[in-house]
Amino acid sequence: MQVERTFGALRVAVLAGGDSAEREVSLASGRQVVASLAHRGHHVEWFDPALRDLASIPWDLFDVGFVALHGGAGEDGHVQAQLESWGVPFTGSGSFAACLAMSKSAAKERMLAAGVPTLPYVGFAIDEPRALVVDRVAELSYPVVVKPDAQGSSLGVGFAADAVGLNVCINAARCYGTRMLAEPWIDGREFTVAVLGREPLPILEIATPRGLFDYEAKYRCTATEYRFDTGLPPEIADGVRSIASASAEALGTAGLTRVDLMLSRAGDLWVLEVNTVPGMTDHSLAPMAAEHAGLTFADLCDWMLFDALTRSPPALTNAT
Repeated sequence: MQVERTFGALRVAVLAGGDSAEREVSLASGRQVVASLAHRGHHVEWFDPALRDLASIPWDLFDVGFVALHGGAGEDGHVQAQLESWGVPFTGSGSFAACLAMSKSAAKERMLAAGVPTLPYVGFAIDEPRALVVDRVAELSYPVVVKPDAQGSSLGVGFAADAVGLNVCINAARCYGTRMLAEPWIDGREFTVAVLGREPLPILEIATPRGLFDYEAKYRCTATEYRFDTGLPPEIADGVRSIASASAEALGTAGLTRVDLMLSRAGDLWVLEVNTVPGMTDHSLAPMAAEHAGLTFADLCDWMLFDALTRSPPALTNAT
């Protein structure tokens, strides 16, 4: 896969950091993006929304914004809505799609309406009577996976084999939001597919000895493996790619998106979630998939800039 660069050096405002629970990952993404864009000859300036009000940035001095914010206002549509109101072109999805994808329950409802296979779930508020939550979740049958409704990087994700485990998971995740959901645990294989627009990149299998791809498995467990050689039958691989693209279509995402899926032992495919601002660190999965498709990290960043400008043509008039 190749990216043809059709523009010169751009003035890019990189947004990274923020005050969400994913701040450290966002800072790492920001460092990689800034270094890559600068190496490509773009004029880059970094802004951290936790340290500077975005409204104070002189946006007329920039051609495009590069959103490398994970979680919180940078991924739930608030920052995107601000940029839209100021007429600033920016990478990634618009405010509506970002808001939709950030809420796992809302995303599930949209995917179910579009015929995209996603697991049944029970959503509940943290302060909902615990006995009522236990009764509702029991209808799914244990074991279940419990996760915050609006959180990324697998923060707050837990496994519950029974009602006691459910209570433990809920108590452990209280700091990650006011709403949670539970869905059946699937005994099978986990995959992730990065999508450029609507074009899926190579399938990446995630294998962790922890049994659950939680925050520890994602960022701290050295035994977690990522495999492009999945051995999937062609028809299953086609299904994974097709469903990943259909997920992006259902939520109306744009730019770079990453879709996480499960393949059960029975051969059923299920979408777990859609990430509209995937990590851009030196070990993040979307850049890894892009590289496997022949795109360097710098190529991927350039594609994201071009995609943002293509959707907002007037910004090209400021390119130098």
